[in-house]
Amino acid sequence: MPSGSTNENATGSRLSAIPVFHDPRMVANARSFSPSAGKPAEVMASWRNLGVALDVRSFDPASREQLALAHARDYVEGILEGRETNGFGNRLMSVANALPFTTGAMIAAAREAVANRCVAVAPVSGFHHARFAASAGFCTFNGLIVAARVLQTEGLARRVGILDFDQHYGDGTAQIIRFLGLTDIVHFTAGAEYGREEQAEGFLRHIPRRLHDFYGCDVLLYQAGADPHIDDPLGGWLTDDQLQRRDRLVFEGCRALGLPVAWNLAGGYQSPLRKVLDIHDATMRECARVYLRP
Repeated sequence: MPSGSTNENATGSRLSAIPVFHDPRMVANARSFSPSAGKPAEVMASWRNLGVALDVRSFDPASREQLALAHARDYVEGILEGRETNGFGNRLMSVANALPFTTGAMIAAAREAVANRCVAVAPVSGFHHARFAASAGFCTFNGLIVAARVLQTEGLARRVGILDFDQHYGDGTAQIIRFLGLTDIVHFTAGAEYGREEQAEGFLRHIPRRLHDFYGCDVLLYQAGADPHIDDPLGGWLTDDQLQRRDRLVFEGCRALGLPVAWNLAGGYQSPLRKVLDIHDATMRECARVYLRP
């Protein structure tokens, strides 16, 4: 049962390996400007070369019933059957078949973070613009809300936090929370307040205080977006060092609060993709530094 308090296990044990939920079936060719549908395979290959201990695990794809905890049932069925346009602006069945696995990874990571009281990872993107009955911005299903609702319906968490440090406003997440009246989901999206270089240091200073807003949550779902990078064509305000400090502050702060965290990749649009992978590598290194045994 959820503790209802982030004070428990504030100095808990570290892990021998970082749990990562990956399945090759989460990958698709979306024929899109966004690399997110194909990125999990590239990220995993890059992470395996870091020398970080990873515990790569299988998981179940999200069911239609689970997806309908955050979305209209007709919309869910239309997407999965190729009748509705997905977040990439097409109706490709390759994308439709991958989507239950991207959300399933987020559900599995959230469950594991609750269980181990530390951290888990879903190497997936494409959640926070998806609304109750509509896709947008390369996002089709809102895996953040689905994961939160699954934990709540299973009795694994009462109150769930969503910390969205993608470049862009998580409008889909906000819309679903309002539409369904989800008062036990605490949501902060940096894209609503930040986006200019002169805000960078203030943003970093405020992260520890921001984390305290999630006091009482049983788990935090963290979007570690790569697109706020200063060279990203859809971003442009944080340097490599500042992004690394962002992630360090989040992981150190969550550990100090005893707040389990399940994180995912979120956006990143630089070319070549290696530039985006370097940012995701830095996030994994900070995660390992905070949560792995010395």
